[in-house]
Amino acid sequence: MWLRGYASFLYLFLYAPIALIILFSFNAGRSALSFQCCSVQWFERVVANRFLLEALGNSALIALCSALLATLFGTMAVFGLQRVGPRLRLLFDALTYCAIIVPGIVIGIATLIAFISLFGLINPLLAMLPGELPKLRMGFFSVVAAHSLFTMALVMVIVRTRVEALDTRLLEASADLYAPPLETFRRVVLPQIAPAILAGFLLAFTFSFDDFIVAFFVAGSETTLPIYIFSSIRRGITPEINAISTVILVASMAMLFTARALENRRLPQGDKPHA
Repeated sequence: MWLRGYASFLYLFLYAPIALIILFSFNAGRSALSFQCCSVQWFERVVANRFLLEALGNSALIALCSALLATLFGTMAVFGLQRVGPRLRLLFDALTYCAIIVPGIVIGIATLIAFISLFGLINPLLAMLPGELPKLRMGFFSVVAAHSLFTMALVMVIVRTRVEALDTRLLEASADLYAPPLETFRRVVLPQIAPAILAGFLLAFTFSFDDFIVAFFVAGSETTLPIYIFSSIRRGITPEINAISTVILVASMAMLFTARALENRRLPQGDKPHA
């Protein structure tokens, strides 16, 4: 009985502050610390805030590009690791999980140092070429590259679980029928792993969209939505911040639940192998 009480207290402790943010986003007053019921004026101000919408568009575009790259290369990496030896595969598995476990601030600092070193090598070479070539600097592409790297590990973990559950007899049957490897992948493998690929894409999009720590180090002059919210909070919390936080929360939870549902989706009865 006490375990249930402990679990209830734990969930209350975790989600009560989030519930307060949602509640205060409908505040009719101007103070973020006292609640007056009820108004949607702060959601209207979010829509009218040009700088906030620009940051939102930047975050959405960065998250989309990062998720596409992470899904593509992560899925390719999963199939590539299926062909390596067990010891080498164990090493790559450890590196994959390290990318998930390592704190974001470590990834941000390491990525920043890597980009600075890379730009320090390439920019002098670009200056030697004829014409005025733009110098490489922090911005949109550096954020996309950094997010693609650490979200690719999420995609690999999800897709690999689905790939390992594939029935090899289906692949053997396709080969016996003289189907080319690409046709086997398109007609046999891809329909079975598509839910996992989509789930990985949604998770990669969510993590990239919500990321602040890594983006803070490598964004340069680019402003993402988390960076904009952090800058606004330094001047004081307003109900407008609560409103945009509520929108982000609802969208993120929707994508996370969708990804979880797709990840747990079972194969249709007709696709299951017979005993």
